[in-house]
Amino acid sequence: MGWERGYYYRVRKVNGRVVREYVGAGEVVELVAQMDALERERRRLEALEQRHEKDQLKALDTELKVVNERIDLAAHAALLAAGFHQHKRGEWRRRREQDGNSNTNRPEES
Repeated sequence: MGWERGYYYRVRKVNGRVVREYVGAGEVVELVAQMDALERERRRLEALEQRHEKDQLKALDTELKVVNERIDLAAHAALLAAGFHQHKRGEWRRRREQDGNSNTNRPEES
């Protein structure tokens, strides 16, 4: 976008192609050029703000992942301490009590 031999042109993309649009010359066109410059600056600041927000969200996501890993580790330790095990890397199940006696379900014979 800019001046060329005293004439102001806008350059924009239409369907992926660069198109030059003649705006004019003179004092009124100088105001149009200033308005275009303000619009470009507004878009630049908006993009900068979005980048900053995205960076903040990425940092927050990283912190959240660390907290989540620690919570998973604490839950894993608590379940193991309570006598559970993870069945085939899936659901948690209580371990069967094994006292070494294979006849625990049979009535005793006298």
